[in-house]
Amino acid sequence: MRNFITHEWFTVFTVFGIFALAIAKFLNALRFSDFIAIIGNSKYLKIYSKDQKFIDPFDGLLFVNLVFSGSIFLFFSYSTFVSPLTFELISFLKLLLAVATVVIIKTLLERLIASLFEIDSIIDAYLFQKITFLNYSGLVLIVTNSLLLYTLTNPRIIITVSFILILLINLIGFITSFKNYQKLINPNFFYFLLYLCALEIAPYVLLYKVISEYNF
Repeated sequence: MRNFITHEWFTVFTVFGIFALAIAKFLNALRFSDFIAIIGNSKYLKIYSKDQKFIDPFDGLLFVNLVFSGSIFLFFSYSTFVSPLTFELISFLKLLLAVATVVIIKTLLERLIASLFEIDSIIDAYLFQKITFLNYSGLVLIVTNSLLLYTLTNPRIIITVSFILILLINLIGFITSFKNYQKLINPNFFYFLLYLCALEIAPYVLLYKVISEYNF
């Protein structure tokens, strides 16, 4: 049988994520519409990358949903494929904090390294596009989590299909970024490659370790 107490908490966190999206749409409906249509349409990237800020309220709200939805997805993924987990609110809040912290610190480190190698313009544009597609993945996760919570479909199938879909979305984002800024990247390709190796792999290894220690 399903644990209804767990579902109540997951429902609360899912509602928080949806509420964050609703506020983002309310504050800037046009931008939200462009964001929804980003797959196959570069309009959003071309328009809003020029006006990006260090702290963007719109992206911040999308990030809130990503953290809530991503944490729920990670909980189910680990519990399904690695080891069954017992839901504990305090432990789950620690997972939320870990996910948010890893992504934020990773982004700050990326900006710092970009400054050190004097490739700010390249990395700023790359980060904007990467964060945009990462936030877009948060929309997919809302649907995924709803299926995991409220349907009897095999969770392994749901998680696997969702993971592949999210991987494709972010791969599209990476290819789009590389194509758009290839002329800038080519002269600095060594530094860009070094950046990718250092900051696109290690943080996720760290996050996995945090999740693997979930029941501490």
